[in-house]
Formats: sequence, C-alpha cells, structure tokens
Amino acid sequence: MRAPISIVIPTLNAGGRLPACLGSLSEGLQAGLVRELVISDGGSTDGTLAFAEEAGARIVTGPASRGGQLRRGTQAAEGNWLLVLHADTRLAEGWAEGVTAALSQPGAYHFRLAFDASGGMAKAVAGWANLRSRLFRLPYGDQGLLIDRATLESVGGYPDQPLMEDVALARRLGARLHPLPATTITSAEKYRQQGWLRRGARNLTTLARYLAGADPEALARSYRR
Repeated sequence: MRAPISIVIPTLNAGGRLPACLGSLSEGLQAGLVRELVISDGGSTDGTLAFAEEAGARIVTGPASRGGQLRRGTQAAEGNWLLVLHADTRLAEGWAEGVTAALSQPGAYHFRLAFDASGGMAKAVAGWANLRSRLFRLPYGDQGLLIDRATLESVGGYPDQPLMEDVALARRLGARLHPLPATTITSAEKYRQQGWLRRGARNLTTLARYLAGADPEALARSYRR
C-alpha cells in the first residue's frame, strides 16, 4: 500500500526557509506517511526550484497567488490525504503520531501554532491564533492543514485568490475542522521586522475587512504595502 499523504507547499523565493520546512518532514517519511512532495511555485528567481528538485519534489508552476498556487498544487497531488504547509513553517517533533491518529477519520485538521521566537509577545500572538482556531474555526495557513481529498473537493477546493484563501476555505469547512495534537513552528521574521503589536493589529484588521466583504485583490495590494 502506498503512503497516504501528499505534502503541498506554495513557494515564492523561499530558498532560505524551505530546507528547514522539508527537513521536518523526515519523521513522516520514516513512519511511512509521506507519498510525495508537491511544490507549487509562483515564479521564484532564487534557489527555491533547485532545492525542490534536489528533494525530489514534483514542481507545479503558475502565477504568483497563494490561493491559485494551492489550488494547482492540491489538484496535481496524488495522495488520498493532503498536508498543506507554508515554506516558512516546519512541523514540530512528534507530529507524525498525531497525524496518524487523524487518518482514520476523514475531515480537516489544523495544527497548534508556535513561533521560532521566545518571549511573552510570541506566546501571546500564538495563543490568540490557537484560541481563534478553536472558538471560531479560523486557522491561518501557517498552522498547516491536513485534509482528505474528498472533503477538500466537497467544498470546491482552494479558492484562487491572492490573500485570505486559508480563511475562505476554513469558512467553507466549518464544523469539519478539528485541532490536531501536534504543532507547527512558523517564522517570526515579519513580526520582528514590523513589531509584534503592529503586525498583529495589521493581521486582525485585514481579517476584519475580509469578513466584512472586502475584495481579496484589494486587500492583497494593501497588505503588500
């Protein structure tokens, strides 16, 4: 029997972060969980694709848009289960056990969030993200997503939009989203550069605008600025 999970990672000039992300997958490889690695690239000009090729990944290319990249990547994947990760996120030790237990029950699962930073602000921001995910079932993409193909297809797959594709999918999934007893560790680089409070407030404002009906394209332009 072939391994059940296709790992899908969207990339755009992610060469500096991708090695750590892929390194964290070794636990799943040893447990016989990982069937393939799919890299959905949006036009990288650094060493991302060379590293992906060295890792034996199937590479899918197209315009830069995280929602579009994830849609192409998940459609190209062959596994009955999909594990979607961001390139600047790695799986914490022990993740394979939690994922294995979830495979017996089709549905959608997100990880607990932690940052690769210490201190009270890192814990507070991660704590809010984990609380939001449990209370409102709105995990972000940096918390990872484990989902079986039938469940993903039943809600139309990832929407082809440049921002908030994770929230859009979570809203479609609703009560089918469940927490996993496993953790993703994501990069705190943008928080360190912009400030924890400023970055956190910006993310919350973007979420509120999206939930109020703002156009994802306009939000993406504002977010990039």
